[in-house]
Amino acid sequence: MAASSGIEAGLIDLLAVFIIAGGVGVFVAKVGRFPYTIALLLAGLGVSILGINIDITLSHDLILLVLLPPLLFEGAATTDLERFRENIVPVLALAVPGLIVSVLLLGWVGSYAFGYPLLLSLLFAAMVLPTDPVSVLALFEELGAPERLAVLVEGESLLNDGVGVVVFSTLFLLVQDSVENNTELSELISPSVIADAGIEIVVSSLGGLLVGLAAGYLIYRIMVNLDEHMTEIVLTLILAYGSFLLAEHYLHVSGVIATVAAGLFIGNRGAEYAMSPQTKISIFNTWETAAFLVNTLIFVLIGAKTPIAQMLDNWQIIGIAIVLTLAVRAIVVYPITGLVNRYSSRTVPFSYQHVMIWGGLHASIPIALVLGLPPDFPRDTQLRAMVFGVAAFSLVVQGLTMGRLLDRLGVVTRSEVEELYELLLGRARAVDSALNAAERLHNKGELPADVYEDFRGEYEQEKDDLNATISRLLSDNPDLRREELLVGERRVLKEEKSAIMDAMRSGVVSDDVGERLLEEVDLKLDRVDGGESTVRQNPEKEGYKEFWRARVDEYGLSLSND
Repeated sequence: MAASSGIEAGLIDLLAVFIIAGGVGVFVAKVGRFPYTIALLLAGLGVSILGINIDITLSHDLILLVLLPPLLFEGAATTDLERFRENIVPVLALAVPGLIVSVLLLGWVGSYAFGYPLLLSLLFAAMVLPTDPVSVLALFEELGAPERLAVLVEGESLLNDGVGVVVFSTLFLLVQDSVENNTELSELISPSVIADAGIEIVVSSLGGLLVGLAAGYLIYRIMVNLDEHMTEIVLTLILAYGSFLLAEHYLHVSGVIATVAAGLFIGNRGAEYAMSPQTKISIFNTWETAAFLVNTLIFVLIGAKTPIAQMLDNWQIIGIAIVLTLAVRAIVVYPITGLVNRYSSRTVPFSYQHVMIWGGLHASIPIALVLGLPPDFPRDTQLRAMVFGVAAFSLVVQGLTMGRLLDRLGVVTRSEVEELYELLLGRARAVDSALNAAERLHNKGELPADVYEDFRGEYEQEKDDLNATISRLLSDNPDLRREELLVGERRVLKEEKSAIMDAMRSGVVSDDVGERLLEEVDLKLDRVDGGESTVRQNPEKEGYKEFWRARVDEYGLSLSND
């Protein structure tokens, strides 16, 4: 009976959370452009201030083991791998060396500003600095941020948590050793300790990547030979939690990176080659709903469990922590992106850099880490207040002003034209899929010939109408057409490059000829990355004269259209 009443009480508390969320949803729908996640947090803070008790413990394990994997997996699975690859250099630069430098800088400055031993100050920095994928993904999706900006910020937040957790774990063990052995914290920092920590970060990150890719490939191979969307939903659920647990608790590498790698793999290669249209719809709708519910729970609980009294008692040190956190992020982001821009053809605009600093939100990961500190940990009450304080400022102040910042910097969110184009493009893909499905069913004998002809006539007419409308929209909006031309050309050129490399491997072309062809494709890619298309847009003028044409002229052959 006691167990039954405990379950009943837990369900009542869970219902209370979703009643709050429902009220917030109605409010946001009436008010208009107001971030839903921030509204949830504010509602939770209101619950905390009013003293209303929601008896769900917001613990380290609840966040890291239960709530985080589905959010990471859904965010990675819906990330376009091609765009992620295109921006991998700035993302990795900020997520790995950028985070490590930030921790060292905030730790050193914080040891003076907070009056902490250096190691404890470094631990605080490792807790608070990882940018939070939960918050960033939710906010950017609601604001409709430009796709490349979203990939940069979301990509960094998805990757730097793995590095942050490893750095935190290393520093946490050092602090624990100092407490148990009654050793001065400053005596534990040595070149060998720093070297060991660096090796641990590399091993943990690469190990997590390999675990995620291996787990993703295993599930992918099962799904290739399966066409049962409900079972495939279960398989992706196993993949999200299984990759995290296998990496984190059995192989002791980064579970965060493992889940992100698995999500990227199954959401891109798996969606393209192992999922039927029905399966794609079912899986992505399921994960979108799961992410929405988990986001709802986590933001309400963060607000409801914020230690208001402790924050008021430590408001001065919290203010210092907020200022230093923002300052350190700016000190690291500007030079690193500047360095990347110097050696990259696709530069990160200055306006994007401003947004990347202000959009580096800190919430669920820092809170999960600080909640994992034991009760007898040095300065645990103050550390908890500081992390919650930085998180509250990050989510409420930075989150609520993000849309205004985008407008002021001229970082255009999706325009009506772009939204219409996405709508038409999405419907065109759906029509193509419907035509393929109807033909497949007809060939299997599951669709009578006259019914199939009705389907084909209806959808082919809609396809013609869509193509004509898309063509006219692009013609009326040359900037949109040029952007789509460059995006498409970049993808086509990469396919060309892959085909040439396959021809070289199979011996169809010799290495010297292949290298010349690859060099030409790379030249075209450089021009496309610089915003210049190589496609003929004027019938009288060749967009790019390939070198084979010159060789044909030298040989004395005339082209058929000459």
